[in-house]
Amino acid sequence: MVEDHRMLSGLITAGLRREAMAVDVALDGHAALAQVAVTRYDVVVLDRDLPGVHGDEVCRRIVASGSGTRMLMLTAAGTVRDRVEGLDLGADDYLPKPFDFAELVARVRALGRRCTPALPPVLDNGDLSLDPNRRVATRGGRRLDLSPKEFAVLAHLLAAGGRVVSAEELLERVWDEATDPFTTTVKTTIGRLRAKLGQPPAIHTVREGGYRTGEP
Repeated sequence: MVEDHRMLSGLITAGLRREAMAVDVALDGHAALAQVAVTRYDVVVLDRDLPGVHGDEVCRRIVASGSGTRMLMLTAAGTVRDRVEGLDLGADDYLPKPFDFAELVARVRALGRRCTPALPPVLDNGDLSLDPNRRVATRGGRRLDLSPKEFAVLAHLLAAGGRVVSAEELLERVWDEATDPFTTTVKTTIGRLRAKLGQPPAIHTVREGGYRTGEP
């Protein structure tokens, strides 16, 4: 999330985190470029009128890097010409301010799906089923009451298709810069998730590797 207005940035970031997204924040163009240089982001929500390095230049450099990161431009200028200019710079989508938050969430999710290999609309493993679009997870036909982070962890594990997912990968993809890298939050969340999933175990620990779904 690249937005120099601290209050707006905080509100958007808090809202996206409630939607089970991991969000890092940059308040100017210099900080944005520094962060994208070291972290692979699925989506950058980019305010166009930024201090330091203008949003247009940030957009150009991200496109030139070939990272595959998708960009959603935000701006107070909402004319057709402004939208065309933003898209010509390489942005994937453009949303004028003020905007409806539900629309922002939908657009970010749509862009996020475009930057990763195509997944089935519903992720299944045995009697466990998860629908990312409807934000619904069930086991044996029973709907699971999961927190946003629990849902995001389960979605990432199911999307891995049985591949071992490390705690570090979960921290990077499900949490964000606000999380202490030495925290036990992954282990704690996995523990709560396992309790809600019930028996037989659906998430297995791989010694010195991480976690995976499927058969033991």
